[in-house]
Amino acid sequence: MTTPIDISEKDGIRYLHFGSSWVQGAMRINRPWNLELEYTQEMMASLLLRNEARWPRKILLIGLGAASLTKFLYRYRPDAHLTIVEIEPDVVATARHFFKLPEDDKRIHMIIGDGAEFVLGTNKKFDLILVDGFNEHAHPGQLNSLPFYQACRSCLSDQGVMAVNLLGLCKGVLGGFAHILTAFNERALLFPSCPSGNTIAFATEGELINIDLEDLKTAAIALKEDSGLNLLPTLSRLEKAKICKDNTLTI
Repeated sequence: MTTPIDISEKDGIRYLHFGSSWVQGAMRINRPWNLELEYTQEMMASLLLRNEARWPRKILLIGLGAASLTKFLYRYRPDAHLTIVEIEPDVVATARHFFKLPEDDKRIHMIIGDGAEFVLGTNKKFDLILVDGFNEHAHPGQLNSLPFYQACRSCLSDQGVMAVNLLGLCKGVLGGFAHILTAFNERALLFPSCPSGNTIAFATEGELINIDLEDLKTAAIALKEDSGLNLLPTLSRLEKAKICKDNTLTI
């Protein structure tokens, strides 16, 4: 890797950096399974969108970082198989050494490679695709292109959901979301920006998502009881933004 990987610690939190002060990932040392960064929590709003008891069973993560999403899903979705595509082998080694990435070849399939090339070349189907890949300049490259999102759609199962972290696109957030809308024939939703500045987009394939906000809150409470993750503030922002017509989230 041309850009050095740096590790810092402050107030019980370990941070991952790619040669700058910009945080690429974080872990609270005494709670390594928790999601420390707000945007990773918001990406897990995906888990509220399907009400099947054992959903998702097959998960694709593009970008590893500090393995926060991987660890959370590994712990709280024990039936799920996770495929992770990370372009830099040093990031994988760092996640294992400093961020407690589990060693479990039965449930975790680690691929060192380009995420865009992977989805363009695979015929596998996934219930959940999480896209969170950036370089040291917060640029996603081909991970924010129409062909990539079209390929992601083709990789989704009938219950499939994709969540994308659009951080780093700045004024291009809406342009990036426009690619997602085109790829998914308008079946996408842009959540209000997190206080941290990240913007998370969700898109789906197959069965319509049509959930009353009160039912989403009930699901969020259940997820909080199970994992400690509190998505009620996310749903409150969603409600205040009046994105959901008739208080119903539809994708």
